[in-house]
Order: sequence, then C-alpha cells, then structure tokens
Amino acid sequence: MRTHQFVYSLLAAMLLFTTNTYAIADEDNIIRWAGCGITKKAFMAELAKGFEKKTGIKVMLEGGGATRGIRDTSTLKVDIGGSCRMTLPESDRSELFANLHPIAWDALAIIVHKNNPIQNIRTQQVKDIYTGKITNWKQLGGADAPIQLYVRKGNISGVGYAIRQYIFKDGGIKFPTPHQVQSSGPLEKAVEQDRHAIGITGISSARKRNVKIIGFDGKEPSIDNLMAGKYQLYRPLYLVTSTRPSKNVKEFISYASSHQGREIIRKNQTVPYKDAPNLMSKMIVYGFDVK
Repeated sequence: MRTHQFVYSLLAAMLLFTTNTYAIADEDNIIRWAGCGITKKAFMAELAKGFEKKTGIKVMLEGGGATRGIRDTSTLKVDIGGSCRMTLPESDRSELFANLHPIAWDALAIIVHKNNPIQNIRTQQVKDIYTGKITNWKQLGGADAPIQLYVRKGNISGVGYAIRQYIFKDGGIKFPTPHQVQSSGPLEKAVEQDRHAIGITGISSARKRNVKIIGFDGKEPSIDNLMAGKYQLYRPLYLVTSTRPSKNVKEFISYASSHQGREIIRKNQTVPYKDAPNLMSKMIVYGFDVK
C-alpha cells in the first residue's frame, strides 16, 4: 500500500514539474504590454501581430494610461509599457527606473461630435473653454448649446500633461468640468455620443473614432502638417522598458523601430519617430519641455 502511495506521489510530482516547466516555457514566449490607450489603439495590435508572426512571441496588450505604462514597467509588473509623456520622477520615484524609447509622433487632436458645425478653433478659444470663460457653442459661432468639456483625470496623464505644458505652460492648472474620465478611450467614446462635447486626444486613435477632428489655429493635424512641424500640438509616443529588459523585450523594441515595424506604424496613419527626427528640435524652439 505504501509502495502504491509512493508511486502515486512520485507521478503527481512529476506531473506538477512538467506542468510548471511548460508554463515557464509558455511564459518565455509572452510579453505583457500595458499603458497609453492612444498608442494601444493606434498601432500596437498590428505591431504585436507582426512581431508574433516573425518570432512566435506573443504580446499581450492592456491599457491603463501612460502613468501605468511607466510605473508598472519600472516596478516589473509588466514587461514593456506605452507612454505619451516623459518620465516624471518628482511625481513618483519609481519613474527613475524607466527607460523611454521614442517610437512614433502623435498630434493632439481637438475633437467634437460629428454633427458639430465648428471647423476650426484658436489657441485662446481653447484656453477660454478649458478655464470656463467660454461655456456656450454660440460664442464660437455654433449652436446655442452648453459646451460639454471632457478631460482626463489627473494632471500627469499623457494627454492631460501635454495640454497643460503646450497650451497653458502650467502643469498644475485645473479644468472646471464635471466630465473627467480615466483614459482617452472613454473620452473619445463620450465625444462620439454627446452632441455638445469637446475634448483633446491623440490623432492616432481619434482617426479610428466616429468623431470630427477640427483645425487648430488654421492648421489640420494631417500627417503632412505634422511631419513639417506646421501643426504645433504634437508629442512623441514611447515604448517603456525597465533598466534591465529581457532579451524578448529588446527584440520587440528593435522590431518596432525596424523597417518592417515602421511600415506597420505608417499603415496605421501614424508617423514613425525615425521619419521625422527634426520634430524634436522644433518642440524645443516652440518652448515645450521635452527633457
């Protein structure tokens, strides 16, 4: 009887060891990505699919925003992150241990409901909407209806940080609106549904929504205007790694910047970073904080 028990125990242990071995092997072929919703919707699914086809390594995608992309990667909760802002160690020390790899350029798009007649908006008008000085579409030549402003929660979300830095030059400014959402996805969906809505998001994801993208200071956020630096609201999109990335993560970073990876990004109507490196110097000329 004891012999049988020993055999059963040995078989169970061998089965457990084998199962764990396979689990580890499977884990070696998986990269977990989390972060910026704009990057995720813009091209990450297609980039992940191309990488898996080439290498057999699967990239699992989650959202959560730029802050999660930076902090969860630096603390090793995920393998790689996505961010549309720089690291801010003063907000959280863990961001010291994140490395940013610029992968694409993204314009900030001002979006309204598809039936909104407004075609263009000026910098001062954007400031007045966000600070509560303009509250009715009639003040902009539109319908006599209240403006419903949708913004990201918190000051250091990717889009929220960019708006404060680029438009207001004030990282701590508050926007008086009840419509505060957790990420860019819900903001874009709200503008799709609310006839009186306005918000700012990334052009790379806005193009895939049923919204109207309006001009800013007489310029459209087109690829040509972005690459020429004529549309001034833009920022890099980053892939984030820890200070000691795995071999698979390094391979994915290289793939994303390769000719094949850049072609996937272009096909998704986003400008690869290497296609317009001059934009970084233009950002400095405009007075943007790009440290």
